[in-house]
Amino acid sequence: MFEQQAAVFLYAVSPVHMGAGQAIGVIDNPIQRERHTGHPCFAGSGIKGAVRHSFKNLGGNADHISRLFGPESKKSETGELHAGAVSFGDAQVVALPVRSLKGGFVYATCPQAIARAQRLLAHLALTRQWPALPEVKPGTCLTSHTAQLGGKDADRLHLEAFEYQAADKACAALQTIAQDLAQNALPAGDGYSFFRDKLAADLVVLSDSDFDYFSQHAMLIEPHVRIDEKTGTASDGGLFYTENLPPESLLIAPLLASQTRSGNEGELIDAITVMAHMKAVLHSKLLQVGGDATTGRGLVAATVLGQ
Repeated sequence: MFEQQAAVFLYAVSPVHMGAGQAIGVIDNPIQRERHTGHPCFAGSGIKGAVRHSFKNLGGNADHISRLFGPESKKSETGELHAGAVSFGDAQVVALPVRSLKGGFVYATCPQAIARAQRLLAHLALTRQWPALPEVKPGTCLTSHTAQLGGKDADRLHLEAFEYQAADKACAALQTIAQDLAQNALPAGDGYSFFRDKLAADLVVLSDSDFDYFSQHAMLIEPHVRIDEKTGTASDGGLFYTENLPPESLLIAPLLASQTRSGNEGELIDAITVMAHMKAVLHSKLLQVGGDATTGRGLVAATVLGQ
């Protein structure tokens, strides 16, 4: 049984490709998405594998890898197979960057994404005192500051080719949520000060249906050409498309810890210490997840929020 829990915010620094493993549309290599919402997500198993792979480089003790994450399957032949003491849940979207007429881009979210993040934090005993948001109808939005708005009456938000009327130009509830996320979801330090300020100022709320559109169509699509190994030139019919989560995306995942389960009393690590090890290697660290690592994809900054 897991005895310790924390939330891990994952902030994309580069495009991230966590592949779905199958394609049913025009994109050859789509990213992982939730079935019921269509929102991008990271499978917990993929996050755990990436952390295990980079554990030593992130400052962890290599001797603890098997005890924290479980031994490799080949160890079953020696009778050493056991479950790990660390579990990651799937990461769900909190906010996505969407190109804006003013300010370059905004952090877009929706009532559904905010409510799911708040529920997850409450389950992890990290209850946030976020006020209820006003109703957001399709075609409208909530903003925290009027600087994002334009138009004749300065009440329009322009995202991509779409225009949204501000139902509340300076929503007090949204300001509270944005400030809390800016303080707790992004790493500390001067390197992220600009983005903390921008998240606090430029978080906007769209309706669930309008946000769904951007979660489907505001991803980064890259064309690739397959190279023939013999000639070193492009293969005929070798063009394919890869989908990436764009930089500046923000997701949240649960992190759970128990005492180690190796069965060796001399190697026992209690749940509190296990969680301390995970916080030490993750908090404010740069982690690489997903595919295309050799082209700089998959860089995410992790922020651990715990008790």
